[in-house]
Amino acid sequence: MRRTYQQGWLELQSRKSVPSVWLLRFRERLPNGKLKKSHLLVGTKDRYPTEVQAKKAAEQLRLSINVDNLNGRSFTFGLLVDRYIAEELPDLRHSTADSYRSYLHRHIRPKWSEYPITRVRAFAVEQWIKSLEMAPKSKGHLHNLMRVLFNCAMRWELIELGENPMKLVRVRGVSKRCREPKVLSIEQCHRLLKAIPNEPFHTMVFLDMATGLRCSELLALKWCDFDWENLTLQVQRAVVDGVVDQVKTRYSQAGLPLDPELAELMWRWKSRAEFNGPDHWVFASPFKGGEMPYRAWGVQQRHIKPAAETADLGNVGWHTFRHTFSSLLRANREDIKVQQELLRHADIRTTMNVYTQAVSDQKRLAHGRIVRLLGQESA
Repeated sequence: MRRTYQQGWLELQSRKSVPSVWLLRFRERLPNGKLKKSHLLVGTKDRYPTEVQAKKAAEQLRLSINVDNLNGRSFTFGLLVDRYIAEELPDLRHSTADSYRSYLHRHIRPKWSEYPITRVRAFAVEQWIKSLEMAPKSKGHLHNLMRVLFNCAMRWELIELGENPMKLVRVRGVSKRCREPKVLSIEQCHRLLKAIPNEPFHTMVFLDMATGLRCSELLALKWCDFDWENLTLQVQRAVVDGVVDQVKTRYSQAGLPLDPELAELMWRWKSRAEFNGPDHWVFASPFKGGEMPYRAWGVQQRHIKPAAETADLGNVGWHTFRHTFSSLLRANREDIKVQQELLRHADIRTTMNVYTQAVSDQKRLAHGRIVRLLGQESA
């Protein structure tokens, strides 16, 4: 039975008490071979005032009704972007999806939307990325997203399977750090902590220095994540821009040892905190009535950066503490596998390209030494 690519037809349907809607109508073939009329919702007339706009929006929907009849068709890159936004972005972590959405709308769509996918060539993409006034790291992210889009195009059979053409694109300077990450010495850590006397920010920064948590993980901690009896801390979620999300990778969920001195510090804060129930945020924001934790950017701008200036430390941010934690572990000559597991890196090459096995006691001792170094502040 011959099947052809269905264009379908648009219909503007009036509805009571709500705006009129555009429908894409088409014929659906049933298992018995018979045809029945069906439709998909394109959007409201408020969103797509003209038929031309509605037709353009309906193009992505046509892919879903022609999944077995795509060969020989020429699809635009804009159509690929639309489908990626509709089907792939919702499954990504909030922070990743937000970043990708910005790249797609601000850079990729304006440049490549009208090009057929097969006409988006590696050298043209390379020259385009080179011309953009962006940091090398941002150019690398843009290149990676183009690679992801082409992978989707092949998986959805919008283009023939083969080697991803974006592998040929070179983006210079991406693999090189423009500057070394800032790392604090123990003496500098003490100066910074003394410059942050107010709670919960003093405890917040101390805990981050002593665990190397990402700020999104630190602020997403709840009191139920602390196992006081077994002295462990579970990292189970992240908060980015006020949105609760999953942690970065499954390795990020690994339990951390909780040194007795650090556990005592956190218990003291718990006893003073206004919100200290099991499901309350450890660093609940009073401005949100305890419903959400403090925001990382606000704490950094209002407390960490001013304290760093007071302590004459220059520019200090949240990730400074994670780099500092890693540097202190290396300075103490801790086992490389211990370093990887305490930092919860998915790949040991992120820490160092060495493979060994660490036991829990090693991690606990390594963690305890960092806590005691930092604890000398109050000695």
